[in-house]
Amino acid sequence: MSNVMEDEPDQRSSSANLIRILEDDILNGALKPGDKLDEQALAKRFEVSRTPVREALHHLASSGLVEIRRNQGAAVKTVTTAELVEMFQVLAEMEGLAARLCTRRMTEEEVKELRVLNDECQARANAGDHLGFFAANNAFHALIYKCAQNRFLTLESSKLRRRVEVYRRHITFQPRRMGRSVEEHYKIVDAIEQGSEERAHILMREHVDLLAGSAADVLVALEAKNRG
Repeated sequence: MSNVMEDEPDQRSSSANLIRILEDDILNGALKPGDKLDEQALAKRFEVSRTPVREALHHLASSGLVEIRRNQGAAVKTVTTAELVEMFQVLAEMEGLAARLCTRRMTEEEVKELRVLNDECQARANAGDHLGFFAANNAFHALIYKCAQNRFLTLESSKLRRRVEVYRRHITFQPRRMGRSVEEHYKIVDAIEQGSEERAHILMREHVDLLAGSAADVLVALEAKNRG
């Protein structure tokens, strides 16, 4: 029993590392659309058991980067620019609704906490810390969903956020994107604090919808790089 419990954290850690490495390989073109992802070969490459490899592949399948077919195994999935833009457009509406609900339901202390989280985004942006900014940005949006107090919305949006997360992470590395996001966040917080439901909804929807264009730029650039 104790051995199983000791192994589980290592497996989770291995799985998380594999996810990040494979995400980068896919988006940077080291792994191209249609490439097979053999569990045994990946386990040998990363010197791990097949369990964390299998977990990583299922996570990547849930995010839309990998396709797993019965009797055929896993392969890198092709995501079109149109599909990616459509996903961001739907996510924008979900996030806009969350911001609207927050305007009704957030306490003064929660609004202050939201502002502090965006201050952290600002600090990370000023430091050029892309990964730190990405984590702080996720915390900012997570608090909005929490305070929206709509469990169904949170569950459904989390599925879509997982599918576009890897593209959102790469958007963070685009020039001046972090600074623009911070400015947009502050406007959203102001609208929530002022009790303006419609403005909060519109600002959040536009904030996320703008990412659709950035995501498309990222995908087009990656496709061009892969062709080259």
